[in-house]
Amino acid sequence: MNHLPLTPKGIRRLMVLGATLFLLAPLMTGCKSSSSASGDTTSPTVSETFPVSAATGVAINSSVFATFGEAIDPKTLTTSSFTLSEGANLVSSAVSYSGTTAVLKPATNLKTNRTYTATLNTGIRDVSFNALAEKYTWSFTTKTTEDTTAPSVSLTIPITGSTSVAINTAVSASFDAPIDPTTITAANFNLKAGTTLVSGTLSYTGSSALIKPSSNLAANTSYTATITTGVQDSAGNALAADYAWSFITGATADTSIPTLLVMTPANGATAVATNTSVSATLSEPMDPTSVTSDSFTLKNGTTAVSGTVSYLGYTATFKPLSALAASTTYTAVVTTGFKDLAGNALAAANTWTFTTGATTDTTAPTVPLTSPANGTTAVANNRPVAVTFAEPMDPTSITTSTFTVKKGTTPVIGTVAYVGSTATFTPLSDLAFNTTYTATITTGATDLAGNGLASDYVWTFSTGTTTALGPAPVFLGTAGNFVLLAKAAISTTGTTAITGDLGISPAATTYMTGFSLTNHSSNTYATAAVVTGKLYASDMTPPTPSNMTTAIGDLEIAYTDAAGRSIPDFINTGAGTVSGLTLTPGLYKWGTGVYIPTAITISGASNDVWIFQIAETLTVANGVIVTLAGGALPENIFWQVGGQVTLGTTSQFKGIILAKTAVDMQTGATLNGRAFAQTAVTLDASTVTQP
Repeated sequence: MNHLPLTPKGIRRLMVLGATLFLLAPLMTGCKSSSSASGDTTSPTVSETFPVSAATGVAINSSVFATFGEAIDPKTLTTSSFTLSEGANLVSSAVSYSGTTAVLKPATNLKTNRTYTATLNTGIRDVSFNALAEKYTWSFTTKTTEDTTAPSVSLTIPITGSTSVAINTAVSASFDAPIDPTTITAANFNLKAGTTLVSGTLSYTGSSALIKPSSNLAANTSYTATITTGVQDSAGNALAADYAWSFITGATADTSIPTLLVMTPANGATAVATNTSVSATLSEPMDPTSVTSDSFTLKNGTTAVSGTVSYLGYTATFKPLSALAASTTYTAVVTTGFKDLAGNALAAANTWTFTTGATTDTTAPTVPLTSPANGTTAVANNRPVAVTFAEPMDPTSITTSTFTVKKGTTPVIGTVAYVGSTATFTPLSDLAFNTTYTATITTGATDLAGNGLASDYVWTFSTGTTTALGPAPVFLGTAGNFVLLAKAAISTTGTTAITGDLGISPAATTYMTGFSLTNHSSNTYATAAVVTGKLYASDMTPPTPSNMTTAIGDLEIAYTDAAGRSIPDFINTGAGTVSGLTLTPGLYKWGTGVYIPTAITISGASNDVWIFQIAETLTVANGVIVTLAGGALPENIFWQVGGQVTLGTTSQFKGIILAKTAVDMQTGATLNGRAFAQTAVTLDASTVTQP
């Protein structure tokens, strides 16, 4: 099943575009097929570079990498075809190649505060002997110091402790710095079942490595992956210590088709900043070797935009080498070349357009939400730490270097995942009880225009004495700014009372009916007598349109996350009729609709979590009351519903509704929670209160 879990049981994440190395055999290079044999007549392209074009503050002991969209004939990668120069002065270097990544290592440290230009010339050819179509150059500027910091593992897929992992999955590790691909070898990265080495291939790009087993993993079996200190970053720094993590497979393979969830800029967006990058968020991790400058393109009419393509976690990013033209329409395409880790391709190509404005984006991103919130006490010791940004970020900038959690001055070891607008830090082991922790997002975290936070964002929280029960919560991202959120419409009749903000997108203001809106003078929001909060729509004055697009994207991501959680604690409770029951924390799953004809109780502590996965509709009968007991909170209760949600007259409901279609609150119905609908929300003299 496709899913976006940001949990210790569910995160799958990678960023790998690279080459193939046999785990149980020597590296094979130099093999080349002719274009007549392969039928390949397409010129190779550059998918990614390190340093990136126009980078500043590059360590003087760095190597230079270029990753291609396909395998290159290593004989054509030489000190003549891949060069580095400072002005007219050629830098003495050695050139090596691993998979699809070429490495240029200067003979001595680079000079401080100097601009260097790397060049790939048309002597470089792919294994079918097709040459680069034209010379490829990019520049960067050094700083005054060396990089002496050991790299660390930023994310693993599957995450440590995961269970029910698909038997046809690949295993990956992402790092907080670009890694020298020649150090990603069978000796330095392996996968074992007990003491038995798993046969497979290695792939690598940028800052991540991937093991792809030669055959399906054994069902219901524990595996351990290990990365040794033989792995080094682009400056030659090795891991400080070996890194190992374990997971357990389930019984089935992944055969689900991945989908494209969020496109940034959105389809039809206007006045887009000319210095933006373009990103595509998928419903599950992709095979990074399938995410290249061939499968993700950007064009102005028929003219291709030069840029690099990177992939990390669930997000592919196209970064133009130079600013886009002003007041121009661009078309982005993600092809069926995108494949997930099991080889399942997108069902169809995804194409969208946007139009630039006349200005660049120079605004620093901000952090509106954290979980736990600053100053929170009695936090469960087994929950991840999350931060929501006000806008989409560059996923490659969200790592264990830019998102840290510390106990005093001691770093907490963990992994970092970024999806939508939310980054999640998951500790590798439970936090200590009765302890204060400090979380930090540094200015190294940048948005899609390259703007970093104006200053480090720091907050603290303290654990209590309890371990939470149930699954990890579903993080809502910027959708969490709203009590009611819908794509098509929000309407009300009668004397409704709403506490919290409302939003619709891509629908316009005219699709919020019955509210007697009063537009604010800025036209960035409206107000209404029945709403204690603000109302937002896609046709209001910027930045509201882009904010709404981000919120709807986060709504879809939250829905997919909740729907994708696996290993339910309870299946088909009450055969779909839930009546008079007390529901304890856990993951509940129904393959049908759910009908609640009489009162039920949701009982648990304030840190416990409930996720209800309902394949069809959810109907609450007239007058039915959902009661919370034992300290249970509505913000920790998630109703993921594949069809419509109907709350009957005078019913009293609790929790966050994530509906695939509509939410209908009938006369006098009360909701303590949130209602998110991928079509419409209708109210009739209803009361909705944001938790």
